[in-house]
Amino acid sequence: MDTLLLSRIQFGANISFHILFPTITIALGWVLLFFKLRFNATGEQKWMDAYMFWVKIFALSFAMGVVSGITMSFQFGTNWPGFMETVGNVAGPLLAYEVMTAFFLEAVFLGIMLFGASRVKPWVHTLATFLVAFGTTMSAFWIIVLNSWMHTPQGHELRDGIVFATNWWEIIFNPSMPYRLIHMLLASGLTVAFLIAGISALRLLWGDRAENVKSTFRFGIITGAVLIPLQILAGDHHGLNTLEYQPAKVAAMEGNWETGPNVPLLLFAIPDDAERTNHFELRIPNGASLILTHKLDGVVPGLNDFVAEDGTPLHPRVAPVFFSFRVMVGTGMAMLILSWAGLYYLRRYGAENMPRLPLYAFTAMSFSGWIATLAGWYTTEIGRQPWLVQGILTTKEAVSDVPSGMVLGTLIGYLLVYAALIIAYIAVITYLARKASRGEPMSTRRYPRSGEAEVAALQPGE
Repeated sequence: MDTLLLSRIQFGANISFHILFPTITIALGWVLLFFKLRFNATGEQKWMDAYMFWVKIFALSFAMGVVSGITMSFQFGTNWPGFMETVGNVAGPLLAYEVMTAFFLEAVFLGIMLFGASRVKPWVHTLATFLVAFGTTMSAFWIIVLNSWMHTPQGHELRDGIVFATNWWEIIFNPSMPYRLIHMLLASGLTVAFLIAGISALRLLWGDRAENVKSTFRFGIITGAVLIPLQILAGDHHGLNTLEYQPAKVAAMEGNWETGPNVPLLLFAIPDDAERTNHFELRIPNGASLILTHKLDGVVPGLNDFVAEDGTPLHPRVAPVFFSFRVMVGTGMAMLILSWAGLYYLRRYGAENMPRLPLYAFTAMSFSGWIATLAGWYTTEIGRQPWLVQGILTTKEAVSDVPSGMVLGTLIGYLLVYAALIIAYIAVITYLARKASRGEPMSTRRYPRSGEAEVAALQPGE
């Protein structure tokens, strides 16, 4: 394998590992704020118990995200020097905005959020939780701005092959940014909803009937059931935006080779780039036209429109985009069915008497948000190939001339470390859940509500 392919695999592995953790922290920060506000409003200890359990998982996820993000940023210089050389006048400031407005905010108040519940006034701790949650969202905002600009660049001009910013408003609010941002925030919400529901279901299976477990189980199911239809709607609008600005990507997602009306929706097929056709198609007549144009006879672009005069394809490899898109959609449909079935079981049995089968199902789906997020990310990023920045910079032009053997060696090292860290991460979460399910209290401290005059007092025995 050459340096280009190995560098793409290495960066893909790095960003795949990294994105798992912001996907959790973005939404989990707001969930923790909800738990804290409920405790402030009601004084019910279950909400503070929920907060103290899940804030540990937030801290673990935050740390993993920071470490993996740092190693990922190194690759801009080691593997992709052409990226910053060409578009650094846009990418550099956007990454700096993310550090200044988001990362510093999170870093400053994270300590208060983690360790200050009994050491600072209640309103200070609540404010710190809000600022950390806000910081995670701002971090997502700036990263999505940069990524969206790479897909739909505007507000710039080229001078001697170098990009210079001419309108920062157009750069930040580029045509695909709102759709990608909403899609990502909802993906984070769904990831956290199913993680909370899944870990709570596991604790219920282990016999833990604590009030905080039942409350978080209900919270996860209801949140997932509400967010998944919104995500489907957001995904539809995102697809229409992609059809307008990146039709080659949509053609690959649909496995459609010829432009035309009445294009079927392929539930399954095996795309063949060499023969430029599909094998073993399972189709729904007119389905793709209806979804993409909202008309049965709507015209859908075909991949054969994106070929150079010399026969070189100007579209991405079809199979990875085609299958990753279906994994994303299939996982979303499983989320929809399970969350709505969960609402039925909640209404009929309640959390405490939930049958074991749905508990096993929710436990199995604990990390389903990761699967959907990665599949969607692969669809998006592989789907813009051969471009790194659409219409400006190709992936081939940006890659370094580092020997392929060196890239292969570091790639193997990355994969081994990432595999170990993922196993350790899941093992720690399982350990925390098992420890809590044994009845060991999250804390023996008394945490005051906002508005109470007294400071936290230690209970007898501390």
